[in-house]
Formats: sequence, C-alpha cells, structure tokens
Amino acid sequence: MSNRNSINVLGTPLMPCCSGTGIYRDGSCHVPAGDTGNHSVCAIVTDAFLQQQAWCGNDLITPIPQQQFPGLKAGDKWCLCAKRWMQGYEQGIAPAVILESTNHKALQDIPLQVLQAHAVKDDS
Repeated sequence: MSNRNSINVLGTPLMPCCSGTGIYRDGSCHVPAGDTGNHSVCAIVTDAFLQQQAWCGNDLITPIPQQQFPGLKAGDKWCLCAKRWMQGYEQGIAPAVILESTNHKALQDIPLQVLQAHAVKDDS
C-alpha cells in the first residue's frame, strides 16, 4: 500500500471509516490496484440506499461470513463502491459521506462538489 493510497478527497491523510470495512477489512477505504470496484467512499448507509442496491442486484444486507462481510443496516458506516454510491446519488438516495475517510480515488467517479454536498462530520 503506497502513501498515495492513504490520501482522502480533501488531500489530507485518510482517516479510518469503521471497524472491519475496506478491501483489507482494516477499517479504511484503501483502494489497491486490484480493487476494480473502487471501494473508496466512506458512507453512512440508509435503508433506502440498501433497498435500492438489493433491488439492482447488489445485496449489502445479507451477511457473507466467508468474505468477512457482516451485512449492513441503516446507520452503519462502510466503504462503498464509488459507482454504486453515484448510482444512489442519481436516484436521489445517496447516503451521507465522511470526507476525511473517503479515499481520493472516489474522485475518479464522483465530483468533489457532489461529495461535499453529502458530507457529515464523523461523531465516533
């Protein structure tokens, strides 16, 4: 993992998102070269987003223990695929994001202004 992969969308050091998330399940939204899904957006998921994703074939609700995936419920933080987050945005149900914990690689798929419009401060 390079230092460049540890930068957030604000250009500062990438902060942790939540325990167990990320491609490495290390709590951070690192995006290695092999992460074709670009799991870069630290979001606080909503029921509407989870239901919309399940409807389009991306079930984020059902646990998958063999992939260390607990299944998500409204209010959980998770490193989401940038394109899936953008899909939610286009449908008017994008979940809130934590900019300090969102990898700069999210900007490949999402304009910074859009992320900023959905930003919240991390209270944990």
